[in-house]
Amino acid sequence: MQEQMGVDEPDSGVLLDHMVLPTGSTVARCALMQPRVEAEIAFRLGCDLTGENVGFEEARAAVKEVFLALEVIDTRFTGWRLTIADSIADNASCARVVTGPMVPFSADMDLAAEQLVVNVDGIAVATGEGRAVLGHPLHALAWLAGRLHRCGDRLRAGQLVLAGAVHASLPLDSRSTVRAQSPRLPPVELHLR
Repeated sequence: MQEQMGVDEPDSGVLLDHMVLPTGSTVARCALMQPRVEAEIAFRLGCDLTGENVGFEEARAAVKEVFLALEVIDTRFTGWRLTIADSIADNASCARVVTGPMVPFSADMDLAAEQLVVNVDGIAVATGEGRAVLGHPLHALAWLAGRLHRCGDRLRAGQLVLAGAVHASLPLDSRSTVRAQSPRLPPVELHLR
């Protein structure tokens, strides 16, 4: 996504309760402007995570559950031409998040090698591995903890954290079904109407 958007650093936004939907949910196209979708590996934290230099193992230890998510991104900026500052001001372009079933996270899960496949209306249109996110999805979690710490905040137990897209975002058309799956995590699906 950094390559697609022409930025050289990660960004983050916040997930509000109304934005988070369970797998199988339907999202109304008329409620969106320029929707796109990204498949991601996501986490639910089991304990708080804070500190300026959170390490990989510390991030790993904070995760209670892992799951696939489909993030519906949207923006007010014409043609998706935006800077990193624009993206941050636009809440990282996050409109909705559809969450798959959560499974307990174990240290033997190789999330860097987890291969996600995205299907739109039954046709495979994108693939990506967990390592596409800063080398490992847990690096994104550690990065976010450090960023929040520098702003006087922290990640809290129970919060959901999306690690980031493993492929370039895909345009969403009306009346389509998007499904992401991987070998070790249950699939997630959304319907756009």
